Amino acid sequence: MKKIIGTLGSHCSLQVLKGAKDEGFETLLITQKKRYHVYKRFGFIDHVMLVDNFRDILEPDIQNRLNELACILIPHGTLISSLSPDEIESIKVPVFGNKLILRWEADRNLKQELMLESKLQIPKTIKSKREISDLCIVKLHGAAGGKGYFLTSDQKGFEEGFSKLVKDKIVTNENQLYIQEYVRGVPVFLHFFYSPISKDIEFMGVDRRYESDIDGISRIPSKHQFNVSIEPTYNVIGNMPLVLRESLLEGVYEMGENFVQASERLVPPGIPGPFCLEGVYTKDAMFITFEFSARIVAGTNLYVSGSQYSDYLFKNGMSMGRRIALEIKKAINKGKLGAVLT
Repeated sequence: MKKIIGTLGSHCSLQVLKGAKDEGFETLLITQKKRYHVYKRFGFIDHVMLVDNFRDILEPDIQNRLNELACILIPHGTLISSLSPDEIESIKVPVFGNKLILRWEADRNLKQELMLESKLQIPKTIKSKREISDLCIVKLHGAAGGKGYFLTSDQKGFEEGFSKLVKDKIVTNENQLYIQEYVRGVPVFLHFFYSPISKDIEFMGVDRRYESDIDGISRIPSKHQFNVSIEPTYNVIGNMPLVLRESLLEGVYEMGENFVQASERLVPPGIPGPFCLEGVYTKDAMFITFEFSARIVAGTNLYVSGSQYSDYLFKNGMSMGRRIALEIKKAINKGKLGAVLT
């Protein structure tokens, strides 16, 4: 039966479905009814499944319909933010990549274990608010797009930030927060793709993120910053392209290779498909990894026609969405679809 590539209508769905269409697949969008007026404009979407809530994908009748269509589901940040790891693992529809590793992305402690196993340089974890003695960043677990993050230099600042999150109904207890040393430098997000078919690791692009309103504060003169009560937030608004110094590429590929090997050891079958190492380049050009995403990230939306780096690897403009579809096509042709799905 011919396969259909489907995904949730959010995050990077346009890129995923456009890329699937370019590789000759039929496409399926699962979207909330309130969002449909946006997606109906795009001719590369063949089928639409309307839901009231993204959590409806857990309903047996919806999963049965997806399986009847021979759908392969592409996960992205909206799936992770909408469902718990247990719920994602319970999905009976074939998922591209290793859905088991999404649990490691969502859990800060597991995430740190995998990053250490990958020999990545990581920021210091602060185990308790009472141990805060320097500038730290406080984060939520899981894929939140920077929502709820805040800076603090002491216990009082932590408690004030926590109280605001409780008031805004973002968290209910301090265990939902993770405290990390704040690393000064240039925030950079490295996009990789690992092919279990060819055994190649491909560096596909890099981006920076524009976060509201921490980036907007720089536009306010310092004399006004001191006179106005500003509590910066890190909600991601968009992404900006970036090209690295070529001398940094050796380290980039080494980090990607180490991450793939570590994921194969800790979370078999590893990390087939896209992933992202997210961190900061310091003044000494050392990359400190503070996050990873074990699936396609929204920063790849910059490169629908390919990035500077994917152009070195492919003749045609290769987005990450199209690269996923190409891998599925190769797996089908070689009878190795099980190597890229869970």
